[in-house]
Amino acid sequence: MPRSNRRRRDDGPDASIERLIAGWRRTETRRGREWSVQPMPSGRSEKTYTCPGCGGVIATGVAHVVVWREDGVLGARSDLADRRHWHTRCWQLS
Repeated sequence: MPRSNRRRRDDGPDASIERLIAGWRRTETRRGREWSVQPMPSGRSEKTYTCPGCGGVIATGVAHVVVWREDGVLGARSDLADRRHWHTRCWQLS
C-alpha cells in the first residue's frame, strides 16, 4: 500500500488548543495587561460568535481575531479557555 504524505490531524483533547496557538499569534498590551491576539481567517471561521466589543454577531466565514489574556493568575490553560472572538475593528478600537 502506498504511503500517505499528508499530515494527520490530531483530534485529541488538546488539538484545538494547539491549532489555535499555532500561526500568526501576537502579544499586545492593553490597559496594563498582556493579551494574545490570533487572527482567524475567513476560511477557518466555522462557527458563529458574539463579539464582546459591540455585542454583534460574527457570522460563519467572517475573518476576525481570537483574544485571550496572557497574565491570568490561574495559568495559561485557564486563560486560553476564556478566549473571546472579536471583530477585528472592535478589538482595534477597544
